Amino acid sequence: MRLIQSAVNFSEGRDTELLARLAGAARGRPGVLLIDYSADADHHRSVFTLLGEAEPLAEAVDAMVGVAVEAIDLRRHRGQHPRIGAVDVIPFVPVGDTTLDDCVVAARGLGERIAQRYALPVYYYEAAALLPEHVNLADVRRGEFETLEALPTLTGARRPDAGPCRVHTTAGAVAVGARGPLTAYNIVLQTPDVEIARRIAARVRERGGGLLGVKALGLFLESEHRAQVSLNVTRPLEVPLYRIFELVSLEAKRFGVSVAGSELIGAIRLEELLETNRYYLGLHGLKADQVLDLWSARLGDGSEGSKHDG
Repeated sequence: MRLIQSAVNFSEGRDTELLARLAGAARGRPGVLLIDYSADADHHRSVFTLLGEAEPLAEAVDAMVGVAVEAIDLRRHRGQHPRIGAVDVIPFVPVGDTTLDDCVVAARGLGERIAQRYALPVYYYEAAALLPEHVNLADVRRGEFETLEALPTLTGARRPDAGPCRVHTTAGAVAVGARGPLTAYNIVLQTPDVEIARRIAARVRERGGGLLGVKALGLFLESEHRAQVSLNVTRPLEVPLYRIFELVSLEAKRFGVSVAGSELIGAIRLEELLETNRYYLGLHGLKADQVLDLWSARLGDGSEGSKHDG
């Protein structure tokens, strides 16, 4: 099977009934699995992680887009996380033997479909980008929905790759892309001072001379009355989570602040967890074949055990 993972980001993190409807639009479809979803009320955002082959995956995402476009009104949306659309980001990520080129084809195919069906401006980003100005998702999303809404026509770098050259009145626009693995990881600080979180984010992200492939923002969590360093790790097999956690902790100490905890958004690859255990527990020889649950899964599907270290 040529599998693709998609972590679809919706601008909704508070309405549990709507979140259930979004999940229901993806569940029970042949050839695609909804493997995880989570919501954050402060970010006012949710992430649904799906896995499947290109066509059934596209059909599931299409159905979810239909629910979101009908139900979410960005004119009334306020959250900590930047966004341009009710369906904000749809990435396609290769799994196993699937190639990034396969994901580019799938991303552009879905982009054309939802642009026509829902009158959404669509921007292709990262490997699926058609313009250099659209490669970086942060550039596509700069200014957010309100900036795009104020423009009578989307022109120049703001011109979409598919769909109308005017944002949807309530659903905005959407970024659809193809990329490698990404880990969404948040670290909460024992302080309400969001400026500290922003200064830490500036030090740990790659653009500020920090860690390779790390993007970071400092945000305020009203529900916890704490600040958060929100991170996207775009090179997760080269920059392990323990290194990010330790660097954020080290930078926090400069401000007399400690780390309250961290959270994972969406799915993660087993190797990332193994590497963190190797570091913190000193289990330098830890292998995937030592994880009992993986053997149980192999017995369940009749496959043979792996012969190599994980």
